[in-house]
Amino acid sequence: MSVELNHTIVHSRDNRESAEFLAHILGLEVGAEWGPFVPVGTSNGVTLDFATIPAESIVMQHYAFLVSDEEFDAAFDRIKQAGITYFADPHGRQPGEINHHHGGRGLYFMDPAGHGMEIITTPYTFPEQ
Repeated sequence: MSVELNHTIVHSRDNRESAEFLAHILGLEVGAEWGPFVPVGTSNGVTLDFATIPAESIVMQHYAFLVSDEEFDAAFDRIKQAGITYFADPHGRQPGEINHHHGGRGLYFMDPAGHGMEIITTPYTFPEQ
């Protein structure tokens, strides 16, 4: 069997709010609540299980999503319509811009719990080491 990421837990101040936020931006479905988790599944079978924890315990994480050009356009429209601040860079120094790294398009934005979210249309490629 090959090794694949199946699911990960995403800490949030409000599991439903964070799950619905991401699902709305990416055009995904929120799954049925299961125990303390509200799941959002991606097309490659990975599930993000949102869990509510105390806000002071949340450590910012980064989540990057590879999307098609059409999905990028739709997500970008939803981000702009919602008035969400977005950036071309992960450090927030280029607000209101997108990037064109690796021949594609990308942008960064924050979720309600303060996690850094990224959408890209082309996977990052790095020189072999």
